[in-house]
Amino acid sequence: MNQNRRDTSPWTGWPVLALAAVCAFWTAVADAADPPQRRAVSIPLHEDINPLSGAIFQRKFQNAIDQGVDVIILDIQSPGGWTMVTLEMMDTLLDAKDVETVAYIEKDAISGAALFALAADKIIMHPGARIGDAGEIVMGDDGAFRYTEAKSRSVLAQKARDTAKATGRPPTLAEKMTHKDMVVYRATNRDDGTVDYFSDQEWESRTDIEQWEKGKPVREAGADMFFVANGTRAVELGIADQTVESRAELYDVLNVKTPVPEMQRTSMDTVILVLNSGFVAFLLILLGLIALGFELSAPGLGVGGLASLLCFGLFFWSRFLGGTAGWLEVTLFACGLMFIAAEVFVIPGFGVAGISGLVLTLGSLVMASRRFVWPANAAEMADLGNDVLIVLGAFFGFLIALVVMANYISDIPGLSRLTLKPQLVPDPATAGGIAPAESSAPAWQRIAIGTVGRSVSPLRPSGRVQVGDDFLDVVTEGDFVDPDVLVKVVAKQGARVVVRSIDG
Repeated sequence: MNQNRRDTSPWTGWPVLALAAVCAFWTAVADAADPPQRRAVSIPLHEDINPLSGAIFQRKFQNAIDQGVDVIILDIQSPGGWTMVTLEMMDTLLDAKDVETVAYIEKDAISGAALFALAADKIIMHPGARIGDAGEIVMGDDGAFRYTEAKSRSVLAQKARDTAKATGRPPTLAEKMTHKDMVVYRATNRDDGTVDYFSDQEWESRTDIEQWEKGKPVREAGADMFFVANGTRAVELGIADQTVESRAELYDVLNVKTPVPEMQRTSMDTVILVLNSGFVAFLLILLGLIALGFELSAPGLGVGGLASLLCFGLFFWSRFLGGTAGWLEVTLFACGLMFIAAEVFVIPGFGVAGISGLVLTLGSLVMASRRFVWPANAAEMADLGNDVLIVLGAFFGFLIALVVMANYISDIPGLSRLTLKPQLVPDPATAGGIAPAESSAPAWQRIAIGTVGRSVSPLRPSGRVQVGDDFLDVVTEGDFVDPDVLVKVVAKQGARVVVRSIDG
């Protein structure tokens, strides 16, 4: 008997193959029923929508995109705020690709926050949370809030409709959030039973009325009211996708890995908030101007110039990251400083350059705090007035500081080194010029054009000269003059004395 004969029965390998096929089938079924969990981050919006909070959100959202997450949860609890900032944030969500955005509303998403939620791919709410009331209002001249004019309402209403249509929600109910005068009706298609919502104006303008059965008005969308609904009702009306009782249930619904990291406000965000506050902005401008005054009194980059650069650098940096300033404001500020420097050191005359530089400098500081070019309503006018008050307050504080510095700086320990002191000359008559005057008038008033003196400090182009026993601050026509050089007074403009070197 041959012991090496191979069994060639066709049934030998089938049990193994069948078992493998069954295992593969059930593995595929399990994977389909329980897909792998996704990566998510949460971005909180628990404050009003303003240029600063909008800029912080934009940075966090881009950071989340850069991390390559699958889901961005927008934890919204906000009363809304600035219309233009809201529209920019909505566009950010609508333009996001390869990521799912989920608006989670645990309490309230009102006004601009409701419109912002409409731009998300999904809206998931607590059953008792509220969404809606996005009518645009402005403050009137009497301090009372009023409904905005039709032109502004039309733009906002169309934006709400377009956003709802893009994210699969009833456009008419979205528009009703912004329009209190329209009435919205529920209608059922007679052919296929689909449900839709029409406003009274839409119903009158439709050409297929016979295909629809008009129902009763939606109770949350009646006359003289903005649309507001809780989570349960919002799901019934198609505004929201689902309700959840807790965050844990939210994460299960979204099938995301837990714990979900929350992109909290960073230390940089806190610094930006502090620097954007009115009081700190006032201090930065005031200290920057005072340091600039020190620098202009002794040209050449020194302590004053570095301190001024630091103060104004922090001011514009915080406005850049706060979303209210751009390169235009920085350019205008730099041009203003150049005009002022030209007036002080180079151009004798009426002072057009100095006035223009002052307007450019102060104007750029005001512009750096604004998102609008010109106020469109009383609220924006009030904000503009507050910013102007901060800048002008700092400027007048700077003027007071100039008076104090001019009179007392030489007596302040440490600061006295920043001023030029008269040199002791054994025989004043040998210094050239005029004899000492017995008048109590300031030296610049007693100096006439054509008077000759001698520089006692470098003139770069400002500095100090000695005429007889008098020492006074002067400026050249733009040239640099070394110490101990004969100079002649060639022009006077108030307390400003212009000199020219007469040494060969």
